Amino acid sequence: MAAAAAASATTAPTTHLPKLHLLGTTALSSPVTAGLIACNPAIDLTATVGDAGAALHVWRRGDQLVSKLVERGRRVEGVRWKADGQFLAAAWSDGVVRLMGLEGGKAVHHIRVFGGGGEGDAPAGKTEFIGWGRNVTGESRRRMQKTRKQQLHGLQERRILLDGERTGDVAVDLPHELTFLEVETALPKLSPLPVSGGSGDDMFLFSSTASLESVFRPCKAEEADDVHVMIVGTADGGIHLSIYDSFVIGTLKHSPRGDGIFQLRGHSSHPEVSTHMLLLRPQAGDGTTLYLVPMDLTFLDHSPVNLSLLASKTTALQNLLRYLKQTQSHVVSEWKSTRELPARYMAGVQDELKKMPNGDMTIVQALYHTVVTGHVFPPVGEWLVDTLGDRGHKRWEKAVVSGLTSIRGLVHENFIPALERCGVILSRLLGIARFHGSDASIGFDEAQINKLMEIVSCLMMVAHKVLTTVMDELEHFNAFSIWLRLEIDKQGSSSIGEELTEKEATMDNPRVLSYLQRYLANSPLALYFDEVGKDDYIKDQEMIEPGSSLLDLLDKQLQEQEAGRPYMKVLPRVGFLANYLSSRANTVFKGIAEAEKKGVLFGQATEVSVGRKIWKHDLWMSRPGRKNGSSAVFTAIVPEDDKSRIYITRSLVPLVNGVSGPASTTACGLGLPEGVAIFDIKYLDDKTLLVLCGQKGVFHSNHQVKACRANEPSEEPRSVLLRIAYQSAPMPYQKYTEGQCPSVLELSGTGSEGLSSCFAFSHLSGFTPVQMEVQRASRLRGEIPARVCLLGRDRAMYKIYALPDDLDGGGQQ
Repeated sequence: MAAAAAASATTAPTTHLPKLHLLGTTALSSPVTAGLIACNPAIDLTATVGDAGAALHVWRRGDQLVSKLVERGRRVEGVRWKADGQFLAAAWSDGVVRLMGLEGGKAVHHIRVFGGGGEGDAPAGKTEFIGWGRNVTGESRRRMQKTRKQQLHGLQERRILLDGERTGDVAVDLPHELTFLEVETALPKLSPLPVSGGSGDDMFLFSSTASLESVFRPCKAEEADDVHVMIVGTADGGIHLSIYDSFVIGTLKHSPRGDGIFQLRGHSSHPEVSTHMLLLRPQAGDGTTLYLVPMDLTFLDHSPVNLSLLASKTTALQNLLRYLKQTQSHVVSEWKSTRELPARYMAGVQDELKKMPNGDMTIVQALYHTVVTGHVFPPVGEWLVDTLGDRGHKRWEKAVVSGLTSIRGLVHENFIPALERCGVILSRLLGIARFHGSDASIGFDEAQINKLMEIVSCLMMVAHKVLTTVMDELEHFNAFSIWLRLEIDKQGSSSIGEELTEKEATMDNPRVLSYLQRYLANSPLALYFDEVGKDDYIKDQEMIEPGSSLLDLLDKQLQEQEAGRPYMKVLPRVGFLANYLSSRANTVFKGIAEAEKKGVLFGQATEVSVGRKIWKHDLWMSRPGRKNGSSAVFTAIVPEDDKSRIYITRSLVPLVNGVSGPASTTACGLGLPEGVAIFDIKYLDDKTLLVLCGQKGVFHSNHQVKACRANEPSEEPRSVLLRIAYQSAPMPYQKYTEGQCPSVLELSGTGSEGLSSCFAFSHLSGFTPVQMEVQRASRLRGEIPARVCLLGRDRAMYKIYALPDDLDGGGQQ
């Protein structure tokens, strides 16, 4: 029967193959550069790199451009979506990996990748690979095992209705719920910053509510056990690790054989295993060898603290410091705008006053003289009428009032709320530090957190003093502005009318005089925003470092300043305190990263080689065995000199307490019919390896690919998708010998029954695929099927096809 079915399939045309359903076709505005295309795992989005690497596009099917990011003078070197589809990691040629959010296409995080080994600030080489992985912490796994044991012994709690009917079983983990109780959600949400006035990479990041929500996402208890790991490989052999989107662990370097440079070329992981598998390629090799290297992230398996809580809080603190920096930049910009225009107006009349007999008179003295005596010096009179006038007065008033009002809003609505959130997060970190005491394994101690809390308290004090000063200056300027307008009208008219007389009688002259003395030339806000000389900066900073209480020192220096005595000019500056907070916080972050970095171990390498130059390869780490705890790792390679052969190595890696042992490896080969060429290979899941292949002729199928008939010519290759059940019983895995080709099973024979199946593509006319991206089915953001994304030969179009739920059962006819 099998022989008869195979014989009948030999003459079946391509149209008799089960066809994959076309989800959408997208024509790109520019060809994809270097094959850089990535399909989102959870949403209908695809990222492509075009314009010779200068532009990053995100598309929705149907030619819909969602966003475009261009960095002047930089090129994109790699793209990869996060496992939950929340962020797109794009590596740029300036050594920075930018994480783009889904809202607005803005770069939410900037992760600088340093050179191989992570020593100092050496710039990284070209990015060769980006990988994402999701892990469940060891603490979570142990908690789930404990819960399962409680369920088996009937110890789980049950929720009972008042009438006695049971509605369901509820396993309550009160400590876990309390650990991830988000106090910050009770605080008012942070307000967006103005679009203009910022600086640096985050200039526009915090300007919308959507982008704020994407940056400051609360750590939910149900998601707290997931640790997302990003791995970036560079040309100089660096392996950069970061977790929780932007918390950097550091850059490592590993040489499985000798001291040469080995570049990261592949990565795979499994959520239940803290060991990640890497494929490293020697830079100086002949291209025939890869090395399969286990990377044990032991901090995921047995972290001394709850890693999820620690990493989420430190990441939130990092983002708050970025928000504070941008707010400070906006405040300083507004502060300068309130001083620049009035200073230009007053500089002109000041030159004229110097020409008077008593040339040492200032504009402040001249205006004070006018308020007290009513007499106006000629240069001042001309200045009021000719230079200021109605238009100049309005511009002056607008600059000062709008600037001070903006400062008041920024401090009250942005700066102080961010400081409050910093205080809440630091209190959580302080609790962790006190719980662990002198244990250095967490990377920070109680004294460091207390110092940060003290700096936050100083910033809070300064912020409230700024608010008080701004409100006072606004009131005084209002009186001064009314008086100034009156003087302009008086000097511009030939006679003083009754209306001007009434206005003069109601003038608040004490406030006007107070403004002239305290605010006009030098505002008290200069104490908090003006720049300080380098010598004063160094001298005052040396006095601050060994100080006992920074808050008491600040209070004392403010008292000295109010009394007119010498004081530390640096300490009250908002910019200094903000930078001081960032530098001390970075010390804590670095300590935590170093502590986690010590928990990164590299296992024994396995050489993957069949003695032929490798053209394509892919890596997959399967679910660990329940009994022996080992995990099977599969490496598929296609040689360059014979693109109709696939060689698969199966390495069983023993895992004990988060540490890998030496792997035992077997291998096998699969041969496609003569004339069939492989375009791309990708693992889909623990069962399926997908092969994109084509040939000149017709494909046939009876769970296999048959050779084409010579008498049926075709002008261009026909393309099909071959599904290989690489863990099925027919796979002839045998002893593996490095550098030698294993035995090959020809898929055109009857021995491949149950091993492979073949699918055609609908609506493929005129389109020849050369590259493939695959994604599994997802329910993270609605139902989305397993799918394959095909990039055309012209690299200016891609098509997305849905894979059937049961790949063995075929697709749509």
